[in-house]
Amino acid sequence: MHLMKIKIPLLIVLILTITTVFSQEKKAYKVNTVAFYNLENLFDTENDPLTYDDDRTPDGKDHWTEEIYQDKLKNMAKVMAEIGAEVSGNTPAIIGVCETENRKVLEDLVNQETLVEQDYGIIQFDSPDRRGIDVALLYKKKLFTPTHYKAKELLIYDDNDKSKRVFTRDQLVVSGMLDGEKIHLIVNHWPSRSGGEKRSRSKRIKAAKLNRQIIDSIFSDDPYAKIITMGDFNDDPTNPSVKDHLNAKRKTSELAIKELYNPMEDLAKQGYGSLAYRDSWNLFDQIIISTELTKKDFSSYRFYQAGIYNKTYLVNAHGRYKGYPYRSFASGSYTGGYSDHFPVYIYLVKEK
Repeated sequence: MHLMKIKIPLLIVLILTITTVFSQEKKAYKVNTVAFYNLENLFDTENDPLTYDDDRTPDGKDHWTEEIYQDKLKNMAKVMAEIGAEVSGNTPAIIGVCETENRKVLEDLVNQETLVEQDYGIIQFDSPDRRGIDVALLYKKKLFTPTHYKAKELLIYDDNDKSKRVFTRDQLVVSGMLDGEKIHLIVNHWPSRSGGEKRSRSKRIKAAKLNRQIIDSIFSDDPYAKIITMGDFNDDPTNPSVKDHLNAKRKTSELAIKELYNPMEDLAKQGYGSLAYRDSWNLFDQIIISTELTKKDFSSYRFYQAGIYNKTYLVNAHGRYKGYPYRSFASGSYTGGYSDHFPVYIYLVKEK
């Protein structure tokens, strides 16, 4: 087995502190992290007769025992507690997640030792995905108050049989007050590249169109709405679904009212990624924001920086997949690792 000759992306923490950047103004700033993390099949050990989760049971192919489940929870909680803490000094205010089986695993997750004192709330709906995996939003109750939330169904049909539905994840839409300011969040996990990128492209384009429809609906009520859409898009920032149909732009200078900025595109252009496949990096995990969040008036929350949380312990150090994210399950067994994706995050900043 040859070692992968793949460049390990540097830790993108962007450590310039708010106080340094704005030192001439001599102002104090609040910093909150918004993060997204694909948790790589966070399943409990129980067999759900309504979904294809049989492998993730003690007697299933993956021998998914309670001991393994508890270790996986501990590992996920450790990472989530650390995302963005170098600058914010705290755990994320808001965390979007995907590949979670049900509400129970989320409750077990937020009750882990490293997260329980942060008092995270949970917004989750069971999606129609055949494996039973969902998207969800975790939020600090002391910082964020949900006012409205719903699951938007993504209707997709087989290209060769229009009567046959392809079941996939819903898009979770949450509106609420972040530290007294209205903000809208959408959590995504778009259809996979199963069967090949080109063959499956139309499914992600449909997901992008639904996402854009949701965003435009919010804009119709408030053209200056602060919107964050995040998730595992199963596409890079330059793929048609994100670039052309969601219409996310690379530069803030290109933005007009009611448009979207993708800070992850510059990271992708520099060769950074959140997952690795066949000796190359992809940046499927993205956080995209509306024009209003890019303004430089920090009297209310605005975008400051974006990053990929790829600490050394999250990187596979040995073997064929050296340099890849240190996933929790490989070659038919539990590895003691974390996820096959790195988390991504942005900082939101405002004057105190």
